[in-house]
Amino acid sequence: MDPKQLLSCIDFRYITDALTEEEAYEILQKGLVGKKEREEQMLKTGYPAYTTSCAWLGYSDQRLKQLCQKALEDGWTRFKVKVGADLQDDIRRCRLLRELIGPENILMLDANQRWDVHEAVEWVSKLAEFKPLWIEEPTSPDDILGHATISKALSPLGIGVATGEQCHNRVIFKQLLQAKALQYLQIDSCRLGSVNENLSVLLMAKKFQIPVCPHAGGVGLCELVQHLIIFDFISVSGSLENRMCEFVDHLHEHFKYPVVIKNASYMPPQDPGYSAEMKEDSVKQHEFPEGEVWQKLIAAQKL
Repeated sequence: MDPKQLLSCIDFRYITDALTEEEAYEILQKGLVGKKEREEQMLKTGYPAYTTSCAWLGYSDQRLKQLCQKALEDGWTRFKVKVGADLQDDIRRCRLLRELIGPENILMLDANQRWDVHEAVEWVSKLAEFKPLWIEEPTSPDDILGHATISKALSPLGIGVATGEQCHNRVIFKQLLQAKALQYLQIDSCRLGSVNENLSVLLMAKKFQIPVCPHAGGVGLCELVQHLIIFDFISVSGSLENRMCEFVDHLHEHFKYPVVIKNASYMPPQDPGYSAEMKEDSVKQHEFPEGEVWQKLIAAQKL
């Protein structure tokens, strides 16, 4: 689509105080410059990804070490660790992970909405020695001003706030951007309804100069969001600085057109469509309540 066609798909109601249609048109016009070169760059090297698969809460140290070592061998340089259950355990696990990946690789924290505002600031400040790039979802995803408070408090430590995977419309993202409540914007291809709504958020992020680093941890989210983030680079942001897309290495076996990761990067999909179609056998096995997976669970509960 040319810029005018693309803009005709976007609803600008309620966001014109942050981004007008005229401003969005100018962004897309500028995005035409160098577009072909960026397309070629994506086809050659792909979009940078980070892994969440190494350091879930509940993993033993041994498993964390094994997964992290394997990821390093596969070329991963960006790692996310889950935090928020126990401070001393977080300190120990973050130290272990930082020692494993070295000082040159990137470490991120994810609290999954665990803390109150002041608790988040105190807790993350005690993890600052491990040089995390961001703290993700430090508090309630609905608390825009709380995120702004956390963001302001952690800024002197060089730690950004990342959030957005639970945000369900463009207005919430508008307010997060206006309040300077985040430094990394995390769209979710399913939570934020429709491609159209996502487009408005990508354009607002560009205006506010906030990098988009999508959430992609659930079933099919990696498959879905790759289109959006590659489009963002080619036609909107034009930059890979401080930008990366989440990757989790399981559940792709259920999709007809799974993501292709090469050198820790998303390679552009070569098949038409939105990469969302699941295999018939996977759907059949997991249908509730007659699917084989559910039948086994129900039978086990009766024993």
